[in-house]
Parts: sequence; C-alpha cells; structure tokens
Amino acid sequence: MTHTAPIRRDARTGRHLTTALHLAMSSMPVLPLRAGKGPFGNCTTCADNACGGRPNMKTPGPCVCPRPCHAWAAATADPRVIKSTAWTSAWREAAAVAYHPGGAGVTVVDLDNGTAVEWARATLPATRTVATTRGEHWIYRGAMRSVNGVREGVDIKSTMSYARWLGPGTGTMTDIPTAVRELVEEKPTARPAPRAIAMSAPAGGGQCPHRSPVYLERGIAMAEQRITDASSAVHATVYRTFLAVLSAHGRCGCLTEAHIGRLFTAAQAKGESPRHCTDAWSNALTALGI
Repeated sequence: MTHTAPIRRDARTGRHLTTALHLAMSSMPVLPLRAGKGPFGNCTTCADNACGGRPNMKTPGPCVCPRPCHAWAAATADPRVIKSTAWTSAWREAAAVAYHPGGAGVTVVDLDNGTAVEWARATLPATRTVATTRGEHWIYRGAMRSVNGVREGVDIKSTMSYARWLGPGTGTMTDIPTAVRELVEEKPTARPAPRAIAMSAPAGGGQCPHRSPVYLERGIAMAEQRITDASSAVHATVYRTFLAVLSAHGRCGCLTEAHIGRLFTAAQAKGESPRHCTDAWSNALTALGI
C-alpha cells in the first residue's frame, strides 16, 4: 500500500508538485529532478539515495532494491506515488520536473546548441518545439530507443530516458521521421549470434506482488538495458542483474522461459558464453534459496 503524507509547500515545492500532478492527469510519467538534473528514487528504501544507487544513470547501479525506482524508471503518472512519503523530501529539494518521454509515447530530439538547431531545421520535418537553455527540444509522436550523441549536440530521449519538462512548447506534433530513426540504427557487431538456451523458470507458488504485467515487462526491459549498457565487469553485471530479477520476480511464478531467454540473449550479445549465463543464473538461484 502506498502511503501519502502532507507535503510542506513553499512556492517552488507547490509549483513543481502542481505541475507534476497536472502532467500525470494526461498520463505523462513524471519525476522530480535535483539541481544538476539528477532524479530521485520513488520508494522509501531509495529515498535520499540511501540505497547507494546512481540516480543520474539509466539503470539503478549498485542499488539492490527489487523495484525499478531510479531515473526513468522512477517516473509515474500515479498521483498516489507522486504525493507519497517516498517523495515528500524530494519535492522540497526538487529543482525541476522531468518526464519519461517513451512512457508518454513521444520522442525528444534534444538539440544542445545553435548548430544542432540549424541542422534540425534544415533536415527534420517541423514538429512541436520547446526552447531550452542552450537549444531546443523537438518532440515527435511515437517512442523509440534512446541514444546520446547521435551527432554533435544531438541526443535522442525516449524509452529508458528522461527529459526536463520545460513547458508544452509550440507547433503541432508529428510522427517520428525516418531521418531520426536512422540516427540510432544499430551498427552490426562482430560478435557471434546468441544461442538459444533452455532454462526452466522458477516454479514460484508465492503470492504475486506485481501491480500488473506492465510492471514485470518494465523490470525485464530495464534488466536487458543494464546488461547492454555495461562497459566493464560484464560478468559481475550479468550476475547482479540476474540476482535482482530473481529477487523481484523469482518466487511468485511470473517469470517465463521467454523472459529468461531475453536476459540470456542480452548477456551473450555482450560476449558472455552460454555456460557463463547458465552458471550466473544458477548461482543467483542458489544465493536466494530458490
């Protein structure tokens, strides 16, 4: 059960909270931002970064909280969470409101300087635009993969990312153009194709704590991205990710072989062997006593 508590409102707290609740009414997932654009966690375990996580990252980092509650995953359109005790101090300290573009079904082309803006005006179809401190946000209808630095001064923010809310902008929103999708097309890699591995899902039997299938899907997607983003210590990252997934979803019977296959595929794409994948999964099961 999510607990709410009265929030002591100064002018800034009231403004940010009011903005967040207004955006949530339009099904836009929101979150408070610290000064410097770092987000807060949205559960009591991770409040004030007590978990030791890295809230400015796309993934929870060393945090072992089983819930996806950091960065883009902290964003929510649930007013009960927005006003919950976990975010009481967050709204007091917040410097701005952010939102999860992919969760709102949109993609932000973040143009960070005048040169990038000139490129967009010459290359991309017109859409809704929002002025930023150094450039503009061009917002398109539809979600896609997020990638920073697709060209000088240009970031793509959509799924598994967040953007600062700077107002509704001007102009009519249009669909994501091919030119934007082509910016983030994955380059082929020289790694061998992942092999299918048959692994039985935990039998479960406990009471399922998940709010909806969307919660499980978001957790699996976040785990895949955490493995994909690993730039070092891949073995350890894979094991910790498997451990986190099983901590959250291993005892209630929600995990399927398809979910496990997705995690193993992500691990193999980073160079892990099928044996390393099965060993990491088995070790995580043993560590949790499942």
